[in-house]
Amino acid sequence: MEILEKEGELTDGVRYVFWTFGGTVPGSFIRTRVGDEIEFHLQNHPDNKLPHNIDLHAVTGPGGGAESSFVAPGHEKVFSFKTLNPGLYVYHCATAPVGMHIANGMYGLILVEPDGGLPLVDREYYIMQGDFYTKGANGERGLQPFDMQKAVDEKADYVVFNGNVGALTGDNAITAKVGETVRLFVGNGGPGLVSSFHVIGEIFDKVHVEGGDLINENVQTTMIPAGGAAIVEFHVNVPGTFILVDHSIFRAFNKGALGMLKVEGEENENIYTGEQYDGIYLPEGPGIQEMPTTDGVVESEIPAQNFEEQMKFGKQIYMQTCFACHQAEGQGIPNAFPPLAKSDYLNADVNRAIGIVLNGKTGEITVNGQKYNNVMTRQMLSSEESANVLTYVYNS
Repeated sequence: MEILEKEGELTDGVRYVFWTFGGTVPGSFIRTRVGDEIEFHLQNHPDNKLPHNIDLHAVTGPGGGAESSFVAPGHEKVFSFKTLNPGLYVYHCATAPVGMHIANGMYGLILVEPDGGLPLVDREYYIMQGDFYTKGANGERGLQPFDMQKAVDEKADYVVFNGNVGALTGDNAITAKVGETVRLFVGNGGPGLVSSFHVIGEIFDKVHVEGGDLINENVQTTMIPAGGAAIVEFHVNVPGTFILVDHSIFRAFNKGALGMLKVEGEENENIYTGEQYDGIYLPEGPGIQEMPTTDGVVESEIPAQNFEEQMKFGKQIYMQTCFACHQAEGQGIPNAFPPLAKSDYLNADVNRAIGIVLNGKTGEITVNGQKYNNVMTRQMLSSEESANVLTYVYNS
């Protein structure tokens, strides 16, 4: 396994220098079986600036291999171990300061299958959550350095699956077909936060608690500690897009811990009918309620310089602010939230659209011949952010 320190994208417009096992966050999925004897080679690329090592939680020995694998740039270390206990285990760098090395992306999973292996399923996927701490606030563009004080305080700017915001959404979503069984190998690199892993619209048939032998059945949300893992399995019965989240929910919709499972196949109305009735329920009246906030909104320090940057930054704001209601392709949610894509209401009056973004909207509107009666809250966006997101909406 080769260690690489490399610059990549944490989210649209935000770059970060990741420290990686194999060039990716998380590092490669290692699959073994109980009783395997493994010779492990760890190389530190000569262009790297720092020494590193590896602690594999599946290893019985000092430091989980860390004491034998401390390696300077341009060098290689070799050690051997035997897998004694079945389970799903985290591996990570354990070079001081340990938290910094993990926070920069140095973690992955190693599976030790039992004798005979795990039962066959239709689909398997590898997912790891991690928390990132940057000098700039969430969404602040440019190359962002690691912030040690935020990390010590466990105030993460980003909480993501597989190394960056959107790594498991859109074209990168995981997939399945109706009738299949899906197995997820889910780890939490941390370094600071515990994960409340949940798939919206699914129930886990089986959970290998903390990656071990104990199996819980019919589980809605499973806790995965920092430096821990779980194996979850479920049968998919109906088609649709199922959202993977850390159910500490602001992490999902505001910091990035969100993925997608796209399931294709025939509908089954015996299990799920979809909407059967649409009525209006306003027990507290139609007024918009809003938490107290200050009026000040900080403008971006690096404004968009051209149309391409407006589209890029606008997409970032859209995925953070608009995605949940209006969906990834702007298709909206039938009978609940109107579409933005090809919207006659939106295209009829640009100034009205700007006003809705800045001030919110309540009451009935008609979009593409369909009536909607809902509330859109006022968005706390700067004028530049509003311009970017509307540029993206109108041109994508």
